[in-house]
Amino acid sequence: MYKTNITPRIGDTDGLRHVNNTVLPIWFETARNPIFRMFVPNLELTYKKWNLIMVHTEFNYLDQIYFGYDVEIRTYISKIGNSSLNVYQEVWQNGRLRGNGTSIMVYFDFVRQESKTIPEDIREELGKHLVDLDQLEKENKEEMKNNKNKVEELDYISNDH
Repeated sequence: MYKTNITPRIGDTDGLRHVNNTVLPIWFETARNPIFRMFVPNLELTYKKWNLIMVHTEFNYLDQIYFGYDVEIRTYISKIGNSSLNVYQEVWQNGRLRGNGTSIMVYFDFVRQESKTIPEDIREELGKHLVDLDQLEKENKEEMKNNKNKVEELDYISNDH
């Protein structure tokens, strides 16, 4: 798992004082940089060097995310195929899971316009971050239960009376 901390910007919020739903895809892309580096260590964006293409992405908004509190993006690999991989990500704030999503990426030759088999060395690196989603869900529920009593700051929206 990779962890990326992000401080929400004022521009990330909407009129209801929470982070807008259009921000999550941007944060998730930022947090995929360690995965990108496995394939292109210097992140060179050229047709000859870049070799990943996104073919699908989906997001689940589980709870509101607020301005004024940092978020943690957790990035895992949930599946490794012949030429594709599933990247599973979560956004946590104040000890609670606020959203998650999956991106399907394909190892791709942009010059030839075709997918390629993921090399064994990259496959091994990806495997270090492979997660069982059913087990992760159980662990997340336990973590949130334990965090419920530890979080001192409440979301400011709950104090708006």
